[in-house]
Amino acid sequence: MKPKKPFFSIIVPSCNRPEQLRECLESFCRLDYPRERFEVIVIDDGSRKPLNQVVKRFQNQLDTTLVRQENAGPAAARNTGASHARGEFLAFTDDDCTSASDWLRTLADRFDTPDHIVGGRTVNALHNNTYSATTLIIREAVYSYYNADNRQGPFVASNNMALSAGLFNMSGGFDTNFRTSEDREFCDRWLLHGYGIIYAPEAVVFHAHPLTFRSFCKLYFNYGRGAFRYHQIRARRKSGKKRSAVNFHLCLPWLLKRPMSLLPLGHIPIVIMLLMVWEVANTAGFFYEKHIASAKTHGDSND
Repeated sequence: MKPKKPFFSIIVPSCNRPEQLRECLESFCRLDYPRERFEVIVIDDGSRKPLNQVVKRFQNQLDTTLVRQENAGPAAARNTGASHARGEFLAFTDDDCTSASDWLRTLADRFDTPDHIVGGRTVNALHNNTYSATTLIIREAVYSYYNADNRQGPFVASNNMALSAGLFNMSGGFDTNFRTSEDREFCDRWLLHGYGIIYAPEAVVFHAHPLTFRSFCKLYFNYGRGAFRYHQIRARRKSGKKRSAVNFHLCLPWLLKRPMSLLPLGHIPIVIMLLMVWEVANTAGFFYEKHIASAKTHGDSND
C-alpha cells in the first residue's frame, strides 16, 4: 500500500485583483495532485469589492476557504492563512501567479527533508511586457548567485514556497513590519533556527504582473526600503555579511548573460536601460529608508 501524499494548504493572499485570482484558482483545478490531499485558503486582504463571488465559483471543484481581513499587507495575510490551515505543509503563492500542473507534486517530491523550505522557479507569463520580463531577469540573476547550490540556498521568494506548517508556526511566521522583503527576512530567521532551504527550479509558477515604467520604479524603490530593514535586522542578528551583496553586484554582468541571451535583439537596449533604473530605484529606496531610520533614532535620542 502506497503512503498517502502529504496534505498541503495552499495559501493565496489577494487584494483588488479578482480576475487574476480567478485564473490562479483555475490553475489549481488542473493540478495533477489528489484533490483530497490539498486545500486552498484565500485571504482577502481588504479588497474594495469582496472576493466571495470569485471563490464561490470554485467551491465544487476545490476545497476552498475564504478569510477576509482589514488590509494589512501580504506578510500578515500569509500568517492569517497559515492560522487557518489544516495541512501538514503550507504552499504559498500569489494571486497573480498560476501554477504548472505538476507544481504541488514536484514540491511534495522534495520533502524528503521536512525541515527544509522548498522554493520553486517563477516564469514570466507576460512576454509582451518588457517591465515584467525584466523583473524575472533580475530574479533569475539573484537566484543564480545566491542559490548556486540548490541544496543550500539562503532564500526563496514567497510566491513559490512550501514548508512544514508546524515549523512555520514555531519560527514565528512572516514579520508583519515588512511590506516587502518579508520572505528574505523569514528565510534568514529560518536558517538561524538551524533549518535548510532547497531551490527546486522544476516546481514552476507563472507570474502575470503587468507593470508600467512608473510601477516598475515604485516596485524596486519599495524593495530597496525593505532591503534596508532586512540588512538592519541581519546586522543585529549577526547573521550575514554585507560583502555578499557587493559581490553580487560585481558579478551581475556574468549573471545576466544567459537570461539576456534569450531576449529578442530589439528588447535588449530597453532591458539594459531598465536594469540601470532598477539599480537606481533600489538604491534610492535603501537610502530613503536609512534616512527615515536615522531621523527616528535622532528624534528618540532628543526625547
